[in-house]
Amino acid sequence: MQVQNRITSKLEEAFSPQHLEVLNESNKHNVPPGSESHFKLIVVCESFQGEMLIKRQRQINQLLADELAN
Repeated sequence: MQVQNRITSKLEEAFSPQHLEVLNESNKHNVPPGSESHFKLIVVCESFQGEMLIKRQRQINQLLADELAN
């Protein structure tokens, strides 16, 4: 399964977002064509309401620990 698809699936399952964008921005970096190494995430969900940005970031980083490690 592609990295982008794994990230999308994990985020949808964990947060049930109202809006989710997983954008592969690897082409903006010095990596081979077709790489999946740099992503921009836009996640809008009720569970983030009232949470500090850093807490939201940590929740996502924890969920995607395997993808971030590789």
